[in-house]
Amino acid sequence: MHPIANTAQSQAWNGYEGAHWAAHQDRWDAVNAGFDQPLLDAAGIEPGERVLDVGCGAGATTRLAARAAGPQGSALGLDLSGPMLERARASAAREGIGNVRFEQGDAQVHPLPRGSFDLAISRFGVMFFTDPAAAFANIAAALRPGGRVALLAAAEPEGNEWLTALAALGDLLPLEGFGTAGGPGMFSLADPGAAASLLSGAGLRDVRAEHVTAYGTWGRDAEQAADFILDSGPGRHLLTGVDAGTAARVRSRLADSFRPYESDAGLKLRSTGRLFTATAPGV
Repeated sequence: MHPIANTAQSQAWNGYEGAHWAAHQDRWDAVNAGFDQPLLDAAGIEPGERVLDVGCGAGATTRLAARAAGPQGSALGLDLSGPMLERARASAAREGIGNVRFEQGDAQVHPLPRGSFDLAISRFGVMFFTDPAAAFANIAAALRPGGRVALLAAAEPEGNEWLTALAALGDLLPLEGFGTAGGPGMFSLADPGAAASLLSGAGLRDVRAEHVTAYGTWGRDAEQAADFILDSGPGRHLLTGVDAGTAARVRSRLADSFRPYESDAGLKLRSTGRLFTATAPGV
């Protein structure tokens, strides 16, 4: 069976979703930056290595990988989103990182050069595949013999404080199926056993899963955090068809639920992830 293109996700990430992430790159990086060091520690990038960053978005982790690989190494960021890659290229140029490049493509079908990378990494970029088996097989085939992966995916939905706050709005919003573990989208790899099976099925060995937790900054205060979440792709989707009065109540109640998390350092919320590591077969 031939892999299929990830059309729906391509439309989302080249539409409002991608435009929102590109326009608010610094905000989204502040949300997810707490996971960068665990990912880099698991990756163990050595000078001179060639790194593939899958679902690289605006390129924060690709730039970190390029710095770790040093001038003799390189990092390639792959993503569906044209708007986010535009920001990624601009950031790399501004920071003077010469050993990084970016390609727009779908990891399920993109013609990655076989056996060309020492390592594949991802920070929350591998949960949105329509055909995850095809995507992971393609990624595995791009690794050299003995190459490695370090892939971070969202863990259990209830471990994410932004999501539990939204779940409390069920009397105001159509939340059926939103944030369901194992379903399409963000939590598709929340079951570590199922995710590990996909990686093993792609031919990877020594698959391990580590549960990680980090706190991200979602805004300077409760109101800004509520607005940010509701203006994002998922929030905008939830508010589709909701009348103005109900939307105002949603924003007000969500802000109220965030108020206990306010601090002088901004509003920080806990998120959870599952960090998968594995190796490609050796020679």
